Amino acid sequence: MWSNRFTRSFVSVLIFITILLVSCQEDVYPTDNEQLSHEEQIVIRFSHVVGENTPKGMAAVKFAELIKERSNGHVEIQVFPNGVLYKDGEEMNALLRGDIQMIAPAISKITTLVPEWSVMDLPYAFKNADEVHTYVNSDVGQSLMTKLNAHNLFSMGVWDSGFKQLSNSIRPIETVQDLNGLRMRIMPSDVLSEQFSIVGAYPKRIDFNTVFHQLQRGNVDGQENTLTNITSKNLHSLQDYLTISNHGYLGYLLLMNHEFWNSLPEDVQILLIETLKEVQEWEWQLAENLTAERLEEMEACDCINIYNLSDEEKEEWESAFEPVYRYYAENYGKKYIQALPKNQSQH
Repeated sequence: MWSNRFTRSFVSVLIFITILLVSCQEDVYPTDNEQLSHEEQIVIRFSHVVGENTPKGMAAVKFAELIKERSNGHVEIQVFPNGVLYKDGEEMNALLRGDIQMIAPAISKITTLVPEWSVMDLPYAFKNADEVHTYVNSDVGQSLMTKLNAHNLFSMGVWDSGFKQLSNSIRPIETVQDLNGLRMRIMPSDVLSEQFSIVGAYPKRIDFNTVFHQLQRGNVDGQENTLTNITSKNLHSLQDYLTISNHGYLGYLLLMNHEFWNSLPEDVQILLIETLKEVQEWEWQLAENLTAERLEEMEACDCINIYNLSDEEKEEWESAFEPVYRYYAENYGKKYIQALPKNQSQH
C-alpha cells in the first residue's frame, strides 16, 4: 500500500514538473508580440524622409509588416517617414551613432562618404531601371557596395524612385540653354552640382523636407526629382513648367549600421535579407506603376505646363552634359564609367 502511494505521488510530481517546464518554454518562445520583453524583442528603427504614399514609403511599411508576421513579432521594424524622427541631413549621422538602425537615403546623399557612387548621378547614364539593377548587381556595382563597409554601413539592396524630371516657375525648359540662370535645388552631390553649373544654372543643395518652403519663398526657381516625390510634397503646385526629361536616375540604398547588423543572430539576418529581396522586386514594379499614374494625373489636372523631350532632344542634352563625365573621370577614375551599360554596348 505504501509502495502504491509512493508511486502515485512520484507520478504526480513528474506530471507537475512536466507542466511547469512546458509553461516555461511557452514564456521563453512566445508567439504573441505583447508577451515579449524589451530584452527579447529586436527593434529596428527605420527612418526615411519621403512621404508614405511614395514607392519607398509604401515598401518600408510592407517590409515592416512582413518581418513582424514572419518573426511572430520577435523582430519589429519601426518606420518613421517624412523626416519626423531625423531630417534629411541628420539621418546618416544618427545611423552611424546607432540612434537608429536603418535608413534608405537617395544614392546622391552617400556620395559625400563614397564619392565614386556619384556615377549613378551622371546624366543619361541609364535608359531604364533594368539597366540600373544590372549595373548594381555587376562586379563593379558590388565593389561600390563594399566601399560602404569602411564607413560602418551595410547595404541591403536598392529601391527605385524612378527617373528625374525638371520643374521651375520661370519658363519652359525645352533645351539645356533654357536652364541658364535658373536657381535649381539639388541633392548633395558634386556631380549634380557640375551637371547644372556647366549649362549656366545655379545649383543649390537643399534638404528635401524644406524644398516646398524654399520654392514658396522664391529662394530657388526650380528643382529636379521623380514624379512620385514631386507630387507627394505637392511641389508642382508651386511650379508653372515641367519637363519630362528622364535625365537621371534616383534610387535609394537600404543601409543598416554595420556594427548593429553584425550583432544580429544569423537566423534574423537571413530573414531580413530574404524578405528584403522579395520587397525589392515588389518596390521596383510599384515605382514604375506609380510613376505612370502620377504622370497621367498631372496631365489630366491641367495644373502645370508639361513638355516631353523627344529622343532626338535627349541625345542633344546628353551631348551637352558630356563634360560632367570628364569631371567624374578626372576625380574618381574611368572604371565605373566604362562599366555603364551604354558603354558596354559599344564594345
